[in-house]
This record gives sequence, structure tokens and C-alpha cells, in this order.
Amino acid sequence: MKNRYLEAFINSIYGFLPWKLVSSPVMFVTEIALIISVFAAIFPSQFGIPHTPVYIEFYVSVVVMLFLTVLFSNLSSSLSEGKSKAITQSLKSMRKEVTGKLVSGDGVQEVSYSSLKKGDILRIDKGDVIPIDGEIIEGTGFVNESSITGESRPVRKILGDSVTGGTTLVTDSLMVKVTSNPGETFLDRMINIVESSKRMRTPNEIALTVFLSGVTLVFLIVVSAVFAESGFLSVAPNLVIFIVLLIALIPTTIGGLLPAIGIASINKIAQYNIIAKSGKSVENAGDIDTIILDKTGTVTMGDRRAVKFYPKKGVEYLDFVRSCALASLKDQTAEGMSIVKLASSEGVNADLKEIEGYEFIPFSAETKYSGIRSSGEEIIKGALKAIKAKYKISDDYLEGLCNGISARGGTALAVARNGEFLGVIELNDMLKPGIRQRLELLKKMNIKTIMCTGDDDITAAYIAKESGIDEYVANSTPMDKYNVVLREKERQRMVAMVGDGTNDAPALAQADVGMAMNSGTQAAKEAANMVDLDSDPTKLMDVIFLGKQILITRGSLTAFSIANDFSKYFVIVPAIFSVFPELGFLNILGLTDPLVAITSALIFNTIILLMLIPLALRGVRYKPTSINDLLKRNITIYGLGGVIFPFIVIKVIYLILVAGGVHW
Repeated sequence: MKNRYLEAFINSIYGFLPWKLVSSPVMFVTEIALIISVFAAIFPSQFGIPHTPVYIEFYVSVVVMLFLTVLFSNLSSSLSEGKSKAITQSLKSMRKEVTGKLVSGDGVQEVSYSSLKKGDILRIDKGDVIPIDGEIIEGTGFVNESSITGESRPVRKILGDSVTGGTTLVTDSLMVKVTSNPGETFLDRMINIVESSKRMRTPNEIALTVFLSGVTLVFLIVVSAVFAESGFLSVAPNLVIFIVLLIALIPTTIGGLLPAIGIASINKIAQYNIIAKSGKSVENAGDIDTIILDKTGTVTMGDRRAVKFYPKKGVEYLDFVRSCALASLKDQTAEGMSIVKLASSEGVNADLKEIEGYEFIPFSAETKYSGIRSSGEEIIKGALKAIKAKYKISDDYLEGLCNGISARGGTALAVARNGEFLGVIELNDMLKPGIRQRLELLKKMNIKTIMCTGDDDITAAYIAKESGIDEYVANSTPMDKYNVVLREKERQRMVAMVGDGTNDAPALAQADVGMAMNSGTQAAKEAANMVDLDSDPTKLMDVIFLGKQILITRGSLTAFSIANDFSKYFVIVPAIFSVFPELGFLNILGLTDPLVAITSALIFNTIILLMLIPLALRGVRYKPTSINDLLKRNITIYGLGGVIFPFIVIKVIYLILVAGGVHW
């Protein structure tokens, strides 16, 4: 911890280099003022200012305060950058350059990490460290991703899932297709993103910087004009005093903290084990109007299990159960395995030998069914609507059965063999604990929620009602998700969504905030602007809350900075123009010694920057509520408080200085 603060302090000293400060116009002007003040203190006669012990002490105090102002501004950025470096080191520690088992026409050979390239096929055996990012093209196994997620429990990976270099296969074996070249892996990209975060500014930050630059330029012109005419105004043209006036007028507080707030946004999102590809994506999260959610795994537990078999009238129960089991033997999804398990509990133990020569039909978002087929037989299970469309068949009894299952929140899988319905399997899922309360918080922020699900209308309506979802799209396909994103954006709304599959990639790319799961496909992770290392879809709501907090923090500190500048005017201006009795009404604090009053204001200007560093890095506490309530809160606490607080503190500082014998 000590080394971290020492390094931050050293970096703060390096931060005085002009080319490092030029990106912050307010602090750049402050440093120029510091340099002029130093020369004025050493060579006062060259600047036409009094060369007396009293004034020299005052000049030295001004130099010290200006130096500390720039130092504290640099320190806030250095502390924030230090957190980024810690995150970078953590990511680098995950990167392991090991050999891989390359599959080629000559068999399998051990090759180094650096010789691998995109498109290569690797064999990963039990206990092997996965050398590079890839996508599973064959096999199933559990992968230990603790080096990335911190979660010690291995994660099950199936066909189509992506795997990350540096993780370890703990069971079975996999065939993996390499999806990245060395140096371009997921971890490499994330390291580059975090390392470069200090140089990436968001649109709102850029706009605020332009505003602060304009304000600084205006006051620079005003102070320069007043200084030039000070003799005419019967005011002694003391350059150092006018420098203090300038520093008091320009918004040094927010100018000094703005870079730290920008860097902190990347750091905060990383604390949630989410990697943001840019600060803009985090900022966008604060402006989200619409959030698109998947049902399974986001609104519900995502752990659907078969609970009951319903054969069609005239179909033998055990024959139906066996058909369900055979259609699921090669289905490595949780639902498929639960069907085989439920069949076994019913006394039907299906074996892979029974379907030798059968082709497995994997589930897809387009077909909405899976199963097996051979030259003489086909057994599939899936959405009733999809199977009806495939075989051009219908069954009123099964439709009524499926509707009944859907009405109580379950999922109905219709089963057909050779174009004839056999019955229905009931799957059950549960709402995630606390999901309704979290969605209520989104409503308080006027965020619209839309659930896209492959389930039928009845199931979707039930889940939407139970969870408090505003709108739902049933029987949705990846194209439906994409169209929903486009529709909402055409309504001038900011859209966020989460996805993990290749089919989700178009919608993720189109969304203002697209969060992909680390367990998802490479295409999804490439399209999204955030990746959740823990693969928890509900974190999208955390990202939105965090984005709101960052915007509120920036707005609150800006309001406070401008408000306390207003207070300082009532100290500096009466002190400088004390020769005009008619301006005495501005001296509401009753400060009788002009130089001590000016010093008190400058001390406050310096220490408030130091006091606000923890708040800038931590963020203003955010409570989900309406924009009007947030505005009232900010005006009261940071606006009105920003006016009153400086009066109190400056008066206290003044009294302490006077009591200590300071009298200039």
C-alpha cells in the first residue's frame, strides 16, 4: 500500500511537465500562474510589485498553494492510474504462454504458443492449460477459469462455446479452433484497453473540458483587462494578487478532478469483473432508456429441468419416455441431460448404442428444435410452433397441454417422431431471487424493460407479469432482438442488451451498451463493448447503475466547483477592490485584512481539491430515482452546499491565520 502511494506521489511530480498538463486547460493555466508567481516572488522588482518582507511572505504562500493545487490534481489522476496498473498486472498474471497440441495432417504435435495462428485446430486433454483463445468444435468438458473470474468451481463448456487462453481443462478432452493470433487474444486486448484507459476520454468528458476551457479563457481575458486598467481604477497593479483572482475564478476543482473521474470509470467497471472496451460504453450505460433482457439466465434462474412427461393419447408412456431420452442422448445442454435423467428415474435407461448411425440435430435459435435422425427415422423435440411448421401438422390436445404448462410459467417441449406428435415434456424454471425488486429500481429511473424469449406467448406473458417486465417479445429469433434494438433507437432511446451467442452479435454491435458473456462465443465478445468475465447476465443492471453513478459524480462535482467559485468571489473581489467603500456590501464575511482574506480563499481552493479526491475516485452515492429527484438533490447538496460550505471554511481559516499572528 505504501509503495502504491509513493509511486502515485512520484508520478504526480512528473505530472508537472507541461506536455502532460496541456490536456487539462484549467490545470495548465494554473501551472503557468505558478511559474509566474515563482518569478514574481524571486524578482518582484521586475514585475513592479512591492518588495517588502510582508509581501514576500504572501508571495511565497501563493506559490506554495498553487504548487499544491497542481500537485493534488496530479495526485488524483495518479491514484486512479495506479488502480488501472494494478488491474493490468492482474490481467498479465493470467496470461500463460504454453505449448499446444496442434492437429494437422501429420497427426498431433507439440508447438509453441507463438507459432499458433487463427484457424489452427488444437487438441486439449484433461489437465492441459489452454494456450490461446478458441472455440470448441468437438467435445464437452469442465474448464477451470479461476485465473480469470476468481471462481474456483469449473465451468462446463460445450460445442460452440469459447475458451480463453490461460484457463485449464479439468475433465475430458476438447477439439478447439484457434480464434486469435498470438498478441491478439482476449487478455491481450483487455490489457491494452486498461493500459490505454488514461488516454481515452468520453464525449461528455470532452464536452465538459471544452466548456471549462471556454470559462477559463473568459476569466483570463477579464482578469487581464482588469489588471491592465487597475491603475485607472485606483488599484495597485499587483500581479500576484490578480493571479490569485484568476485561480479563484476559474473552476480548478472540477478541472483538477475531471481526469481522475474518467479513469475511475474503467477501474470501477473492472471491480465488477467486467472489462469495458472503452470509457464511452460505461458512460453510455448512464444514459440508457431501454434494456433488452433474455429470459433464461437473466430473468429466470436459467436452470430448466425436465419434471414430467405427457404422452399423447394412444401413445404408450414408456415408449414416449424412451423416444424423449433417445432424442436427448447427444444433447449436452442442461435441459437435454435432465430429460435423460428423468427418463432414467422412470426406469428407461437409454444407451448411445441404440442410436449408432444417427445424426445429431443440434438446437438453433432459428429452428427451435433438436433431436436425432437416420435414413429411416427422425425424433425431434422443441417448440410446438416450430414442429408444427416443420411437419405441417397440428394437435388440439397438445396445444391445450402446452398452453396449460405455459400458463403456470413452465416451458413445454413438444416431441415428434417421423412427422407425428408423440407428446410433451414439461420443463420448469424459476424467477431469479430479487429480480422483481431490481426491475422496479429500473422503472424508478424511467428505464423501459423488454424481454426477448424463445418461449411462446403464454409463457412469456406469465414471466413478464411475475417479474414486472414492461414488454416482451415471444418466439423471438436473433433477428427479432436486432429489430427491437433498431426500433428503440429509432425512437431516440439509448439501448442496452446482453447476449452470448454468435446469433446475438448483430444486436450486441447495434446496442449502445452490449455486454457479452465470457462463456459465450468469440463473435459475441467481438461485437459487444463489454465482456462479463463471470458470465452473469444480470450484471447488465449493475453496469447501468454504475454508469448513472459516474454521470452523477461528474455533474455533482461540477456543480460544487462552480458554486464554491461563486463564494470565493465574495472574498477575493472585496479584498482587491477594498479602496472602493461602495463595494463593502460584498464583504459579507467581514474579512478586514485583504491579504489574509486572499490567502484564506487560496488555501480553501487547495484543500478542497484534496478533500474531494476520495469522492471522485469512489463516486457520489447513487440511489435509483427519477431525474427530477436527482436534480433537486444535486442542487440542494452540491449547489447550495457548494455556496455555503466555502463561506464557513474560509472564515474559519481566516480566523485561524489571524489568531496565529498572520498579518500581512
